[in-house]
Amino acid sequence: MIDGVIKTALKQIHDERGKVMHMLRATDPHFQKFGEVYFSWIYPDIIKAWHKHVNMTMNYTVPVGCIKLVLYDDRPNSKTYKELNEYFLNDQDYFLLTIPPGLWYGFKAIGGNSAMIVNCSTIAHDPNEVLRISPFDESIPYRWEVKHA
Repeated sequence: MIDGVIKTALKQIHDERGKVMHMLRATDPHFQKFGEVYFSWIYPDIIKAWHKHVNMTMNYTVPVGCIKLVLYDDRPNSKTYKELNEYFLNDQDYFLLTIPPGLWYGFKAIGGNSAMIVNCSTIAHDPNEVLRISPFDESIPYRWEVKHA
């Protein structure tokens, strides 16, 4: 796992009326601070990448649909420099992914349906603290095609 990334299993409480899906509490050991919560809807097979936050820590869950989220570490002093990680976030294998600042990330809705990502970030959105490059930028050694075994 890339240095600084935290994967936390989340609780779902089911009964005959539906379910409650936990995400993040101020009392959780991995909680840092509150900046804002937003929902990002992504259409099937659309790629939203690459982004890198300078100051924001993101806390991602996917309560609807399924995404493939990819992280790339280009921090020269990191123990995991030049490593890539893939995560599949959805409501079946429900977890919180905490992504520290300084990592490139991108995601794609998979499985033929739209997906909803929830982010509880540590700071409010600031367009001046995020870097963006094309999903096909050659500086990140990743291809978004489906991998067939």
